[in-house]
Amino acid sequence: MANPELPVPDGLVLRPFRGVRFTIDDLAKVTSPPYDLIDESAVRDLLDSHPNNVVRLILPGADHHRYAQARETLRAWLSHGVLAPDETPAVYVYEQSGPGILQRGLIGDVGLAGPEQQVILPHEDVMPGPVADRLALMRTTEANLEPIFLLYDGDGGTATLLVDRVAASRPPLAEAQTRDGVRHRLWAITDPDELTALDADLRARQALIADGHHRYATYLTLQREHHALRQEHHGTGTMDGTDGTDGTSTTGRPKPGPWDFGLALLVDSTSYPPNLKAIHRVIPGLPLEEALMRAEGAWQVHRHADLAEGLTALRNATEPAYLLSAGTQSYLLTDPDPGQVEQAMPANRSARWRALNTSVLSEFLLPKVWGRVDDEQTVRIVHHDPEAAVRLASESGGTAVLLNPLTVDDVLAVAAQEERVPRKSTSFGPKPRTGLVLRTFAFD
Repeated sequence: MANPELPVPDGLVLRPFRGVRFTIDDLAKVTSPPYDLIDESAVRDLLDSHPNNVVRLILPGADHHRYAQARETLRAWLSHGVLAPDETPAVYVYEQSGPGILQRGLIGDVGLAGPEQQVILPHEDVMPGPVADRLALMRTTEANLEPIFLLYDGDGGTATLLVDRVAASRPPLAEAQTRDGVRHRLWAITDPDELTALDADLRARQALIADGHHRYATYLTLQREHHALRQEHHGTGTMDGTDGTDGTSTTGRPKPGPWDFGLALLVDSTSYPPNLKAIHRVIPGLPLEEALMRAEGAWQVHRHADLAEGLTALRNATEPAYLLSAGTQSYLLTDPDPGQVEQAMPANRSARWRALNTSVLSEFLLPKVWGRVDDEQTVRIVHHDPEAAVRLASESGGTAVLLNPLTVDDVLAVAAQEERVPRKSTSFGPKPRTGLVLRTFAFD
């Protein structure tokens, strides 16, 4: 059951908002990748590119004052005109294009819906650490500093037709080309008739969280906090909705506030199919020799002379399969003992879930074969880059575990059954660029 004190959107809602945008000419220098793809060296590079890079807001530092520092930086940039709100609320068309890339979607205020409502579907569980971090940042800054990434089956409907028409025929509001060769363009839809048409098309849709599970969980947590404070302040007697002057609507539900929405990019996956990439693991302190010795009792182990040869073998292997390395040579694990796998996998999960390579990794290979728990302290995450994972393994005296990406069909099938894939199973792309448009509660 949904919390009766929370507004319940009657479908997929993408509301216009007053976007906050950089006034700096070269937007490539002040924008960044999403926060969870930025390591310490990338932070330095971004700050070297421009002192007002958005990384100062999304990754403000390591000390206990960092969230207050982000708030003060945001206020200073708004006060000094580094950032400025758009005058008119809009839903924004956002395009990413480059070699082999074309993705268009809509950025707006998505109405928050719990998983039980089957409007916005998660496919991953979340970890408490990242949620606590993003919650502290969001609570302190009173802002959504980067959009989550949602996919929906738009079937080339009204919203998608409008997105394509805007991108093809109107001059962009903002434009940037980042060092990876991707061009980012932004348009604002403010026409009431066009916004009404968008809303009518989207209401009946269902969205999948492609990227941003921790931020979406943060949105929901912040929403609950605000409504608990509102109820404590007003008391239960104000919820009868008699006149709507006490923060409630005439139906008795609370009037939606800025915390009842979250910044999101919504992409029609039928018109713009996503690119699903692998997320690799590194287990520090597990030497490659020990990892291989323990695996031999349950897996077939195939030695490869170098990483490139091993990655080719991994791509062609029958799942579940993993490539282990800590340097030059690599070793492919295939064909696990079916009896051992069956005993390790949870019986209450679907066959589709139990067949995922990340499920076998988290339930069998890590805990049963290697005696490791799949958590943030034990397992390091490396997005996309197998060479970076191998370097980290070598530096930490550990083992890199390289995986093939899941398929989109597998992710959708698991989510439709209200299951969650193991943590850090998917990396959908191309991800939205952080800093092109921000959302603050003060201007919403």
